[in-house]
Amino acid sequence: MSRVVLERFPAGSPRGSWPAEEYAAQRMREGVPAEVVMDLASDAFLVVVRQREARSGH
Repeated sequence: MSRVVLERFPAGSPRGSWPAEEYAAQRMREGVPAEVVMDLASDAFLVVVRQREARSGH
């Protein structure tokens, strides 16, 4: 499986602010199976959608 990044948000949001979670929730209401993951290398929250990779030769 691979992931497609829909949006990225810096980890330093103001206390009590959850922009990545809010964005993912909005996508979920639209029927997009979005989830939030942390990218430690860039210190950012990513909103992603998992996609199955097509198998070749079948």
